[in-house]
Amino acid sequence: MDFPVITTNSLLFFTLLIFLHYPNSCLSSLILPLKAKLTQSPAVTTPNKLSFHHNVTLTVALAVGSPPQQVTMVLDTGSELSWLNCKKTPTTPSSFAPHLSTSYRPIPCSSPTCTTKTRDFTLPVSCDPNKLCHAILSYADASSVEGNLASDTYRFDNSVALPGMVFGCMDSGSSSNPEEDSKTTGLIGMNRGSLSLVSQMGSRQFSYCISGTDSSGVLLFGEANLPWLKPLNYTPMIQISTPLPYFDRVAYTVQLEGIRVAGTVLPLPKSIFEPDHTGAGQTMVDSGTQFTFLLGPVYTSLKNEFLRQTKGILRPLGDPNFVFQGAMDLCYRVELTRAVLPQLPSVNLLFRGVEMSVAGEKLLYKVPGLTRGSDSVYCFTFGNSDLLGVEAYVIGHHHQQNMWVEFDLARSRVGLAEVRCDLASQRLGLPP
Repeated sequence: MDFPVITTNSLLFFTLLIFLHYPNSCLSSLILPLKAKLTQSPAVTTPNKLSFHHNVTLTVALAVGSPPQQVTMVLDTGSELSWLNCKKTPTTPSSFAPHLSTSYRPIPCSSPTCTTKTRDFTLPVSCDPNKLCHAILSYADASSVEGNLASDTYRFDNSVALPGMVFGCMDSGSSSNPEEDSKTTGLIGMNRGSLSLVSQMGSRQFSYCISGTDSSGVLLFGEANLPWLKPLNYTPMIQISTPLPYFDRVAYTVQLEGIRVAGTVLPLPKSIFEPDHTGAGQTMVDSGTQFTFLLGPVYTSLKNEFLRQTKGILRPLGDPNFVFQGAMDLCYRVELTRAVLPQLPSVNLLFRGVEMSVAGEKLLYKVPGLTRGSDSVYCFTFGNSDLLGVEAYVIGHHHQQNMWVEFDLARSRVGLAEVRCDLASQRLGLPP
């Protein structure tokens, strides 16, 4: 998502549109607010992947328990287990109190949920002294949370009840950003794992559309039968059943086959984009990561070609020691008085059966609050995953702006179509 530079406490409002299909329920749709808040430093990270270095935390307000307790949870399509802060002595209003919920149920070690459904966790679960299922979730920025698996009733807008939803009731952990983490109650996992919210809801398809110009956006569970939506082009999800050390089996993995800058295809073999025998080199579509990260050799080739095609158009920063967010070392100086960026060569990501075009303002990101003399600093929105110690290609949400992105689990494919997401929100009758 491409957000304007705003103050730390400013809020942008998104909308969550959910089509639910539950037995014995006559409800067909529900609209919830999804908030995007600018933060000063990394907030939440994703297991087995790079840390959230983005400046925006997406949150959704839910109610959990009986009677319902209001919680605010980070929405993450790259994580499996949802979790809530369940500290025994809450120090902030962002804690969930399990002892006040009559529908709260801790999960024992003997439960199949503990013994079989946790196989894709980063760390194996254990049994605590009370014979309850204990989990530790560790993240790429060295933060972690730990506690017991439990189940309770989740409620959307206090109307749609989802009983028996499994989550982590976390009572301890370490954080890279305690101030920001204290403003949310936990995290909603949305990947393909058996304990993600998507899987537990039984949803076989969901979509989202992120606007690049304003605060409107849509997340939709269920089939998108929308007459005004362009036909989607699909690329198959790549699945590997054998456990490999560097392959995330429950991520939304597709096959990147090449990259084109304007009319020039990077002179790279297709094999460089394919996972190797360890699983390193998978390509993940992830709304929880802001920018796109490429393995070192591919990133270097793209960087050199972009530099070649923008020579005389953009002025390089000229500071070899400046690396934005630890992985983005191609940055430029742009006059503060310049309102519009110059014409830039587009970068097309070539997937099997689908192309994703990254053009215009999506190619450069203005570093908030940083100037050099009378210039702003802009950085190329592709980074080097090798610098982060990540053995994967990750397609971030910044490059998914104004695209309808559909995750079709029933047919094991990802669909893309260019669309004005602000107009999509209007057509769905959502508030601006």
